[in-house]
Amino acid sequence: MTTPPNRTPQRVRHELRRRQLTVVGTHKISDHMVRITIGGPELEGFSSPGFDDHIKVFFADNAMRDYTPGRFDAQALTLELDFALHDAGPATTWAAQAQAGQPVSIGGPRGSFIVPTDFDGHLLVGDDTALPAIRRRLAELPAGAPTLVLVEVNGPQDELTFDTAAHATVVWVHRQDQAPGSALLARLPTLALPAGDIYAWVACEYSAAKALRAHLVDSRGVQKQWIKAASYWRKGSADSHEKIED
Repeated sequence: MTTPPNRTPQRVRHELRRRQLTVVGTHKISDHMVRITIGGPELEGFSSPGFDDHIKVFFADNAMRDYTPGRFDAQALTLELDFALHDAGPATTWAAQAQAGQPVSIGGPRGSFIVPTDFDGHLLVGDDTALPAIRRRLAELPAGAPTLVLVEVNGPQDELTFDTAAHATVVWVHRQDQAPGSALLARLPTLALPAGDIYAWVACEYSAAKALRAHLVDSRGVQKQWIKAASYWRKGSADSHEKIED
């Protein structure tokens, strides 16, 4: 008898603590994104098993923003964070001037939502803010897993390359002067999804994420329990992170 695949997501809670760290180095990976490596002894015990986990990064004047933790090196005690440089908020201001040796404080993640990889296929849809989570998910998918990735960035100069063993088709669309998410909404209906039971993950601006989820459920037949859609930001809001459900 064939054992049915385990497709039940697992929620994990973590001890919530604030860590005082320092900037180890910075590297601009595209025209509008910089990768900042932070580290220090207080990263001992850090855990982030969910590819779309979020930590709080604290800035001046008590401002804080949510960011997806990138590659964590438990031996070197370093953590990579990718910052999209698009607005004039506290995160962009800090990331644009960050230098080795500067202090930085983070908190979390509070919890993780671990999505099994044992699906017939995978769909990842997002904008610039979703790139760190997409990068992590592609790195953890099994070899040969059929995967469609649709990403909206401002222009060709913002495209990245991903390391993955999955059989991934990556489609880039360019926002230019269009409304956020409009390029995603225009392109997704034209793309063939992986065959069989797929898990769909969507993260972008609120109204676009909501419309993309509705399209997948109503027009493409993706089961609601196998979709996770979230707004990583909301037009007109300085700080927004919401899960989108019915």
